Amino acid sequence: QVQLVESGGGLVQAGGSLRLTCAASGRTASIYRMGWFRQAPGKERTFVAFITWSEGSTYYADSVKGRFTISSDNAKNTVFLQMNSLKPEDTAVYSCATRVTGADSYKYWGQGTQVTVSS
Repeated sequence: QVQLVESGGGLVQAGGSLRLTCAASGRTASIYRMGWFRQAPGKERTFVAFITWSEGSTYYADSVKGRFTISSDNAKNTVFLQMNSLKPEDTAVYSCATRVTGADSYKYWGQGTQVTVSS
């Protein structure tokens, strides 16, 4: 198993920045991809960004492209989400998840961290 713990959420004004952190533990050698997802109140969870663990390739949802940056520190089994130019519509619970080698979906999830952007 892989355990994930997010941190770094909070309240910020529109136009501001936040940096989320997701720390992984357990069977981290099996990690293939780490992703960030978000769920706004009353809405379904949506994809934000992912990074592949070995190559460091990244991919973003159109809604955050150019504003958010995903990165990782593989030695510390940590992934980051730098969020700039935040908008009120970015308000959501942000969760990280991992897809392990051989799996076709994200199997392990963190508990989430709240991000609130005020206008």
